[in-house]
Amino acid sequence: MLRENQRRFKFDWIIIILFLLLVGFGYLNILSASHVGEIESYFDTSKLYGKQLMFLGLTFVLIVFILSFEAKFYERFASIIYFVAMLALIGLFIFGKDVNGARSWYGIGSMTIQPSEFAKFATALAVAKYISDLETNMETIRDQLRVAAIIFIPALLILLQNDAGSTIVYLAFFFVFYREGLQQVYLIIALSLIILAVLGLKYGVLITAIISTIILASVYFFRRKKRGSMIQYIIVLLVAVSFSYGVRLFYEHGIKPHQQNRISLWLRLEKDPVKLERMKKAEAYNLIQSEQAISSGGFSGKGFLEGTRTTGKFVPEQETDYIFSTVGEEWGFLGTSFVVLIFVFLIIRILYLAESQKSQFSRVYGYGVASILFIHFTINIGMVMGLIPTVGIPLPFFSYGGSGLWGFTILLFIFVKLDSNKINEW
Repeated sequence: MLRENQRRFKFDWIIIILFLLLVGFGYLNILSASHVGEIESYFDTSKLYGKQLMFLGLTFVLIVFILSFEAKFYERFASIIYFVAMLALIGLFIFGKDVNGARSWYGIGSMTIQPSEFAKFATALAVAKYISDLETNMETIRDQLRVAAIIFIPALLILLQNDAGSTIVYLAFFFVFYREGLQQVYLIIALSLIILAVLGLKYGVLITAIISTIILASVYFFRRKKRGSMIQYIIVLLVAVSFSYGVRLFYEHGIKPHQQNRISLWLRLEKDPVKLERMKKAEAYNLIQSEQAISSGGFSGKGFLEGTRTTGKFVPEQETDYIFSTVGEEWGFLGTSFVVLIFVFLIIRILYLAESQKSQFSRVYGYGVASILFIHFTINIGMVMGLIPTVGIPLPFFSYGGSGLWGFTILLFIFVKLDSNKINEW
């Protein structure tokens, strides 16, 4: 299992360099966001920047460990790794520690470990293993349901632990399924449901029903060939209206008040100016401070350790979910553009290498890695800039935390290992 491979591996150094740029620049911003007063020692583990430096040191040990295994190990033991990860998630209900209202951590002395961060790479491995074993393109409903269950199980366990942000990440696998042959109709259905949900919340069920009727009537009358029975269109309309109504009920009775307020602020549902101002102070405080920090950075930023809102601790949780606001204030438009470009290049590079794989397992896993990073990157930056509702989700390789850093590192470097050892050489 751990025996030394005789030939020399050729790792993709572009991915490794992009990774180093992200963790290095991320640490500088964690240092800026977490330090108070004069920095006496960067290795002071009583400070967040000292702990993060320790996490970084252990990360490089972890990378060596990951790369020391044979590439075939990750395919052979994918199911076992997934099973262990699910047990770790289940164990949280008994031994877990509550942090900020979510039961998502194990307490180990003064440290905490978040299993959901490791469940992502385990699920990506399991999905890749199942799809590659099919030797088909998920053509049957049975196969589609089984592979959907692989991602539904961890998503449900994490949701039950009150960690909605991490649950959303599992939508990333939809991109993987689409690449592997999932019919286009599923994509259309998914986009339609998202639009219906937003319309139902923003304009109400009646307006949504009218819009849906107009669209379906237009499709029916202008689609001369294969238009189908009118009964089918009526059924689709009823389903659309029922779904919109269900989303409205869930919004009003199925989620917590602070979650309602976040959605309300995002869609601008509240009309009462007094209540709106109260909601902003309670639920949008982080966002408002984050936006002000980013905008104050201008083109080139205020300089490293010179951000007044960052050093003044105006933005809560700035070293974790809101770390991008530190980049905006201290490094400006140039710094934020640099971070965005690095992530874009990394994701494109992973997709390019995934397409070059001769093993379906490696290709599917590569798409899983790219999709997970894309969802995290898009949601985190969109959240910090107020483009999407606030959810607790870190910026990969950038936000403070050992579990997140190690989870993303394992996710990425398993693919680096798979890419270094192509199927034709196994």
